[in-house]
This record gives sequence, C-alpha cells and structure tokens, in this order.
Amino acid sequence: MASEDPLLSGAATCIRDASWIIGWDETAHSHIYLRDGDVAWAGDRLIQVGGRFEGAVETEIDGADRLVMPGLINIHCHPSQTPIFRGFVEEFGNPRLFYSGRQAFRQGFLPDVAAQRASARYGLAEMLAAGTTSIVDLSHTYDGWLDLLAESGLRVWAAPMFRSARWWTDTGQEIHYDWAPDLGEDAFKEAVSLMDEADRHPCGRLASMVSPAQVDTCTADLLVAGARLARETDRPLHVHAAQSYAEFNGMARRNDMTSIAWLHSLGFLGERTVLGHAVFTDAHPWMQWPNHRDVELLAETGTAVAHCPTVFARDGTVLHHLSAYLDAGVRIAIGTDTHPQNLFEEIRMAETLARVAAGTRHTIDTARLFHAATIEAARILGRTDIGRLSAGAKADLVVCDLSEPSARPVRDPLRSLIYGAAERAVRDVWVDGQCVVADHRVLTIDWPAAAEALEQEQARIAGTAPDLELIAPRALPIKR
Repeated sequence: MASEDPLLSGAATCIRDASWIIGWDETAHSHIYLRDGDVAWAGDRLIQVGGRFEGAVETEIDGADRLVMPGLINIHCHPSQTPIFRGFVEEFGNPRLFYSGRQAFRQGFLPDVAAQRASARYGLAEMLAAGTTSIVDLSHTYDGWLDLLAESGLRVWAAPMFRSARWWTDTGQEIHYDWAPDLGEDAFKEAVSLMDEADRHPCGRLASMVSPAQVDTCTADLLVAGARLARETDRPLHVHAAQSYAEFNGMARRNDMTSIAWLHSLGFLGERTVLGHAVFTDAHPWMQWPNHRDVELLAETGTAVAHCPTVFARDGTVLHHLSAYLDAGVRIAIGTDTHPQNLFEEIRMAETLARVAAGTRHTIDTARLFHAATIEAARILGRTDIGRLSAGAKADLVVCDLSEPSARPVRDPLRSLIYGAAERAVRDVWVDGQCVVADHRVLTIDWPAAAEALEQEQARIAGTAPDLELIAPRALPIKR
C-alpha cells in the first residue's frame, strides 16, 4: 500500500510497527485491518500504510499497543450552540411529541457572540480529543468564526445558515414563524460572503457548504437560490428536513406533500445534497401517510442523510429504521448535532437504535456505520483523500492506545473503541500532517481553559434568562 514514490522529498514521520491499522482496500472498496505495520507521511500526505517503510525517517513513533485509524468526519454539528446548553436540555422529552420545553428554554436562553465563541472553542477541542479530524460546522454567522476554525487545526466546512423566518413552538403540535421582511435575502448575501471567505482562507483547511437552515423556514425561492449557488460553485448543499412531527404536518398542510417530496419538486435533492436528519419521512409509523416514497426519492437522487441519533433518542424518537435506508441505497453519514461532540458514541447509538427499530429485520453492523463516518462522509463532501488511510491521502489520522483498560481485551479493536473505550483511548491526532492532539492533550486549544470560559458564559447568559429553574429544573433539588 505504498505510493509510487515512497521517499518523496524530505524526511517522513513514521509510526513504526503499529499493532493494528485500519487501512483502505481500494479493490474491495472497504476498510480492512492490517497488523504490525508502519504508517508514514511527509508533509500533509500519507506515503505508506502497512508493511515496512524503508524511506528516510525524521520522527519515529512506537506503534506497540496502538491502533492507527483514519480521522472521523462529523457531517453535522453545531459547536457554537450545543456545548453551552449542557445541563439544561438533556431531558426535554415531551409527551406532545415535540420538544416544546426545549423551545421555551431556547427562547429565553440567548447566547451572544462572546457566548457563541466560548461554546465553539470548547466544542472544537472536544471533537479533536474524540478523534474527529473533519467537521461540517452549521452555525449562524458570528464575528471571529473562521479565525477560530482555523486556529483549531480541524478540517472544516463552514456552513453559515440562512433562512426566511425564525421559528418556535408552544405546544409541540404546531410551529409558528416570524417571517423576515426580505424573506432571507440579506441573510443569504451574508452567508455567500462568508462562504467565499472560507474557501480562500490561507490556512488551506477551510471550505464551505451552502446551508438554508430548515426546509420550513425558507421560502421556495430561497431554497432554489441555495441549490443553484451550490451547483454553480460545486459546493455541497445542506438543509434540516423531516426532522420533527410538527414540521412534517406543517409542510403537508402548506404544500400537500411531505418535506422530502417538496424539496424534490424544487430540484433541491441530488448527489451533493445532505438532509439533516430525515427522520420523519412518509414511512415513519407515526405519520400515517398513505404513500411511502420519501426513502426511494432519497436513494434515486443520491441525496445523503446526516444521521444524528442521540438528540432524537433524548426526546423519545427514533429513525425507522436505518437498515431500511441503507438497504434502499440511501447514503448515510454521521453527525453529533448535540453534545457531547463524540462520533464514537453516535456510531454506538446509531447501531443500537437501528437494531431496536428494525428488530430481527436489521442489517446494520459496525463496518457499515464506520464507513458512514469516514468514506461516505468524505464522498458527500466531494473528497477522495480523507476518511481513509492509503498512500496519497491526506495525513488525517488518529492513534488509539489499546493498552487503555476500557479498550481491552483487543480481539476486535474497532468494536472495542465504539462499544467500550470511545474517546478515552484516543491518544494522538494529526490533521494535514500536523499534530493537534498529543498524549491525550489538545494542542491547538487549551481545552481546560475553554471549559472554564464556557461555564462562565453559561452562567452569565443564564442570569439574563427568565424562569430557567422552572423550565429546566436540576436532576436533584438543592437543599439549602
């Protein structure tokens, strides 16, 4: 698995005699295990995966009791929002089928730019520490966003969200909208400007994604404009869709069709399009819809789904069922959407819930979901040089310590990570050949300091929000 010119120019970094390697078999189009081999890179590119590297080595790393794997790709996260909500939103399950308690909280707890920055800094460090090397950051534009992304060392697709209306719900049964006078035109222009800035950022690790925020908060014209821009600029395209009971019913009343059918009628679906979350399709048993075409439409158009199971499970909902999507040919990638920003835990949750939802009909397995969090996510983003360990690919890699007690016994290291050790085993991380995590410590962001700043910002914003103790009481009462 060496490159044609394994020596290249300059000396390499080499992980020598790694006990386990998750390599890429191009012929089989699948990840494979390699044993007791080397992983070497020069600059930002891998030059050998497996076997014995005989080239000049500048830095040699002992691979004993180590697993070397490709960096994970988080296709859907909100680092400027979700970390600062910790301790408030985990238990907002609602018997009315939609998280109105969560929305009452969100209407009162309103992070400003300082709070967004603190939240993002913490979330970016958290993802690095958990073995993620590439992310799609779905945020509303804030000052300093791109500089913070560049500072993190991550590979990032900045996805500035734009929309025609702000939304909220009081009952969970119906969504209300506050439509902007210009129906989102200025927000779209602002997003275009930031996308252009991301694409030309000098760090070389930033790109952009076109992201109308939600299918129901955007006019048809705004959705069409976003899709047109994505295709003209060869950017990936994202929208939240089919993500709630109330959205499904509201869009059905508005358009006499499902959210996914509506997007298809606008020409929005396609091979570079991602729908976050596509849970409430016409096949979902709660919807009682007469026709079941949504999943077929996704497969036929090559549209991908950003699957983020934890946030839905917390509200008592589940995608029905992941095996059916995959077996129909729907492309699936994995995101966090909520906290913690930990893709190992999301993969575990995705597989567990898929089995629960499908029962004995499930065809899900660890390999399919690891593929979703690496190769499929890369493909959606238009990249063939990330999400895999092979000569010529980007040197985005993670080293896990298999001597970590929670990772043992090590019969199958990937299962040991996903179902046991998770981020506790992540020791070192490189992005673009640069070390960003060493010996479990994030190098680009002071994570402990970021945690302290996040706590201060959360307390500050909470001090301005009314009735938080009623909306989000603590798990246990405080005895004075």
